[in-house]
Amino acid sequence: MQIVFIILEFAIVLGFMVLVHEFGHFAVAKLCGVKVETFSIGFGPRILGFKYGETDYRLSILPLGGYVKMAGEMTHEGPSALADGIPGEGTTDGRSSRDFSARPRWQRVLIALAGPCANFILSFILLALVAHYHHEVQQYRTGAAVVDYVPANSAAARAGLAIGDTIISYDGKQNPNWDVVLEETALNLNHPVALSFLHNGQRTDTTLQLSTPSNADDFGADTLSQIGLIPREQTTPLGLSTIAPGTPADRAGLKAGDQIALIDQIAPHSLDTMHYYLRDRSGAPATLQVLRNGQPLTFNLVPERIDGAPSYAQWQIGFQTVPTPVDVEKLPAGAAIVQSLKDNADNSKLILRVLQGMFTRHVSVKSLSGPVGIAQEIHFAFNLGMWPVFQLMANISTNLGIFNLLPIPILDGGMILFLLIEAIMRRDVNEVLKERIYQVAFVCIILFAVFVLFNDVTKLHLGHP
Repeated sequence: MQIVFIILEFAIVLGFMVLVHEFGHFAVAKLCGVKVETFSIGFGPRILGFKYGETDYRLSILPLGGYVKMAGEMTHEGPSALADGIPGEGTTDGRSSRDFSARPRWQRVLIALAGPCANFILSFILLALVAHYHHEVQQYRTGAAVVDYVPANSAAARAGLAIGDTIISYDGKQNPNWDVVLEETALNLNHPVALSFLHNGQRTDTTLQLSTPSNADDFGADTLSQIGLIPREQTTPLGLSTIAPGTPADRAGLKAGDQIALIDQIAPHSLDTMHYYLRDRSGAPATLQVLRNGQPLTFNLVPERIDGAPSYAQWQIGFQTVPTPVDVEKLPAGAAIVQSLKDNADNSKLILRVLQGMFTRHVSVKSLSGPVGIAQEIHFAFNLGMWPVFQLMANISTNLGIFNLLPIPILDGGMILFLLIEAIMRRDVNEVLKERIYQVAFVCIILFAVFVLFNDVTKLHLGHP
């Protein structure tokens, strides 16, 4: 039953993103007087829809995108010189003045830009709403980057980091918070970064080698912790929200509401600390110092091995933790707009840096998420509530806008590139040549999509969240 909800959530979110994108093209095409023949959510055969006026509004069978079909696209009439003025009812080469190819190039550029711009506008609106009604930030991500635990034999351990150390410089970024550390790590995998940290008040300058973890291909705190950088997520003991029946925690007598002050001699302030400590000890018996209603209690238990779980979490005790402390505020409208602009700018710069990193081989293409990975992220966001869904939708919308602006044939950016070339040449590129280029690009994108989907399934098989 869960898979049905995941598919439904994915279809709603992606369908809305595509609807907004294609509506941008549709609206500007209509304003420019272009005849729109088809407005489709999805590709392939038509499932259902209706015709209103001259446009067929349809839902198609493959829900991985959409398109707006305008009259006069990719005709085989041959090249023609287009005037910059507004033509009359017909053109001298037999085309209708309402054909896309008959409109001035500046109008066609506007139509191509309209889709990505619609996505950027949507992202801005969503993040402004989040900032105005529920601006939530995990406390540890914006404070000092304090290390809670360093797994044995990790890159951080080899660099000399220890529990309680504070990172004061990371890849040239001074006094970084964990958001900055996470971003710089994701953009420099398989490369060394300069690292400075304080240990007992003493500064150490060293280099941290960022090797891609064998079972962590996604950007995220998972990758960060497997390098050995486990953040201190709170200053208070780790709180337990639920205890799974029949697990070591249940058999030992732990209860929801308990707080773990110590596991052996380690004070955990994140679930990752617990996971990696248990892994480092290969599941050896552990002693927990617990606070229950302010009273100290001691429990002895033996962790269980969970086959099929990620390697860092194969030894488990059987509880869920209280969510990491967050700061929530409602920003005034003006401040919410500024915050949305900042968040969108940061997201866009990160996406562009990822693209740059892929070309410079600082970022692996295996880190990309396809439909399966995106569906999992959407389902996780739905479980957290409306505001995380809005934030994820904004991120997807920004990604969609930037991706479509890439100068690749069949994408909006490719169309704009052709139009700019034609403007310089002062004539159209041969339509037959253009169509052949589009066909080759289409095959390449399909192959790339298959690779990303295979990568998604592989990570799913490996048990990634």
